[in-house]
Amino acid sequence: MNVLITGGAGFIGSHVVRLFVQQYPDYNIFNLDALTYAGNLENLQDVENYKNYTFVRGDITDEHLINSLFETYKFDSVIHLAAESHVDRSIEDPLAFVKTNVIGTIILLNAFKNTWKNNFENKLFYHISTDEVYGTLGETGLFTESTSYDPNSPYSASKASSDHFVRAYGETYGMTYVISNCSNNYGQNQFPEKLIPLFINNIINNKPLPVYGDGNYTRDWLYVKDHALAIDLIFHKGKNSETYNIGGFNEWKNIDLVKLLCQQMDEELGREKGTSEQLITYVKDRPGHDLRYAIDASKMKNELAWTPTVTFEEGLKKTITWYLNNENWLKNVTTGEYKLYYKKQYS
Repeated sequence: MNVLITGGAGFIGSHVVRLFVQQYPDYNIFNLDALTYAGNLENLQDVENYKNYTFVRGDITDEHLINSLFETYKFDSVIHLAAESHVDRSIEDPLAFVKTNVIGTIILLNAFKNTWKNNFENKLFYHISTDEVYGTLGETGLFTESTSYDPNSPYSASKASSDHFVRAYGETYGMTYVISNCSNNYGQNQFPEKLIPLFINNIINNKPLPVYGDGNYTRDWLYVKDHALAIDLIFHKGKNSETYNIGGFNEWKNIDLVKLLCQQMDEELGREKGTSEQLITYVKDRPGHDLRYAIDASKMKNELAWTPTVTFEEGLKKTITWYLNNENWLKNVTTGEYKLYYKKQYS
């Protein structure tokens, strides 16, 4: 089986690539990544010499490249993770998100459809999305697979659009597909623009910890390795044309999470209790900021026997330990030096 994983050098993608390469030696895993600022081949040094692994540098918006790859390798399955994913960046440049998340997805769908035409038996297009497509929740309630879409940012609107196109191709062309919508991911190898690695890096360097508004925005958090295991289950056992919500079964207000992070960082760094909390700085809220996300992942639990393997407190501690033990990785991604690794390995 030839499996194309898009965005496989990114945060979530690298964990998925590693799992599939190591667990399924009979699969030929092709990792397609444009290596933008968030794609880093240093994330995959431990699998780059496996015989069933191939890296291809390329952009999903490059129609000629995508068609050529499908023509050459006849991918049986696609696990589509490539995306622009940072809400703040989408507010600054919505068009970049439309190009990658919408047009790039359609280019992949067309290549998959044209390769297999009407014969999709044992073929699968697996599209990974976000809980942000559902909009915002009040103080109660959970997002389910049947929750109506109500995106509030350019990022979530672009992901909602790509979700709709995947379903439309399934209905129109009989294409086999699954979609999963996940909550906020955290863990090793995450680029430090996202909250947890950003604050870990800022605490290390005694920089301010910018908290939007009053800090009472609530998110459900999912450990990235648990997400990779969920993707594995959905890929192999999920039902055609179904959607699966993947959540961590825990909610944290941003300010409570930040204070827990500060507490654990002080312990790890040997600093006096309360030192890192002094770095918390409340900043002007961003436009269209959703109040609360919370996933009902009972379908994953009931149909696929999946539940998270670690609590948030445990996962956060593992994450902090990893960043403190990999300060060179953190330095490389914050200075841009990680780009030299690609040149060294593949030029």
